[in-house]
Parts: sequence; C-alpha cells; structure tokens
Amino acid sequence: MIAIDNKLISDEIIEEQFVCDLNKCKGGCCEDGDAGAPLEVGELDELINNYEIIKPYLTPNGIAAIEKQGKYTYDREFGWVTPTIKGEMCAYAYKDENKIIKCGIEQAYYDGKLEWKKPISCHLFPIRIQKSKEDPDLEYVNYQPREDLCKAACNLGKKLKVPVYIFLKESIIRKYGEDFYDALAATAAHVNESGS
Repeated sequence: MIAIDNKLISDEIIEEQFVCDLNKCKGGCCEDGDAGAPLEVGELDELINNYEIIKPYLTPNGIAAIEKQGKYTYDREFGWVTPTIKGEMCAYAYKDENKIIKCGIEQAYYDGKLEWKKPISCHLFPIRIQKSKEDPDLEYVNYQPREDLCKAACNLGKKLKVPVYIFLKESIIRKYGEDFYDALAATAAHVNESGS
C-alpha cells in the first residue's frame, strides 16, 4: 500500500499493466455492472446544466431512460450514478458502427461543446475510489479490473509494458493533480529501482 496525502493507493496501480483494448471488450464496462457510473456530487450539476448539449449524442432509448429516471439516480451501494437502459448500458452511451460502446458526454467534449470530459469514475476505470467509513478524509485508491471483461486489456498492457498509473495519467492528474501524480510516479520509479 502506498500513502500519498490522505490517499491509500494499492500497490497494483504501479505493479500491474493495463491498456484498454476496445476492439476486444467493445467498451463493455459501460454496460456490465450493478448500477450506472458512479458520480461525484459536483458532477450532478454538470449533467443538469449540460444535458441539452449532450442529448444529440444519445440514443432514443438513452433519452427515454433519462426522461423516465432522471439525469442521475441514487443507488444504495454506489451513491449517485448515471441512469441505465433497462439495467444494462449507461443511458449516456451509444454504440458506434463497430458495435463499440462510446460515451455521448465524451463525444460532446471531443467536439468542443463541453469542457467536462465525462464522469471521473469512468475516466479512472479500472481504478476505483472508496471513501473510508471511519475517516471521511481518507480515500482508498484500488485497481479493480473486471476479471473476464478486462482480460484483453491486461494482456495488451503486458504486451506494451504500460503500468496502470501511466495508462491512466490524464485521469489521475484530473482527479488529484500533478503533484500527486509526480509523487506516485516517483514511488513507482523507486520500487522499480529497488526491485521490491
């Protein structure tokens, strides 16, 4: 376990290797789960304020799910989450011509319509963050790929020799800042040098 500020980071984030292989997994993390994507409280306003911008990127089924359930819903286990289409695909997602699930929010961002890329929980996957129940300031930062779904990503990461923290550099910096990332990278370099 690595401690940086008030975060406890799983060693696997610097030890394991991972690169999403969308041609194999087809973006299955956007439909394979117990609920929609977890949302931070500040992201609820992003969905409310930007829904009309995001809406043209959504499917008719996604729009119907959002209009029925709301722009976000509450799950007892995960807290605020995105709505889903019949308990499966995220309502903000769509399938491209190759049947790969893509994010409508992210596409609006790439088209220059939004400054918010997508929920940070999606951007960080397969890193999952959990707040400590005993200490509200403490966060556990864990590596949690899906066993079957992410097998291709784990294999591609090993083939390309890309550690999880490097693959997720942009999202880690987005969540915790450059100083945090630099500390994590320095820890990884030290571990690699010492061979421990």
